[in-house]
This record gives sequence, C-alpha cells and structure tokens, in this order.
Amino acid sequence: ACLLVLLSDDLEATEQRVKQAGGIISQAIFSFPGGRRFHFTEPSGNELAVWSPVKAYIA
Repeated sequence: ACLLVLLSDDLEATEQRVKQAGGIISQAIFSFPGGRRFHFTEPSGNELAVWSPVKAYIA
C-alpha cells in the first residue's frame, strides 16, 4: 500500500484541522530523523500522514 504524506509548517494546527474535519488520529505526532509527523484516517477510511521537516531543512 502507498502512504500519501502531506507537508505542513504547523503540525499542531494541522492536526487540529484534521480532527475538526472528521479525521481520526491513528498515530500521534512523533519525531524521527528529519522532522516530525502524524498519521490519520480520513472519513472515507484512507490513511494519510502529515510531515513537518526539521527547521534547518526549510530553505
């Protein structure tokens, strides 16, 4: 399966918007080399992720 990962410059605000739109957080915000992200399931059942890079990576 393929995981679509979206980019956000404000991960916490994006997480709130996802919840308000009916998304269900399946993996809370976590850190990994290169940034932070969370996973969610949208109302149709597809899993997506939202990523925010480490600030040093943003040009």
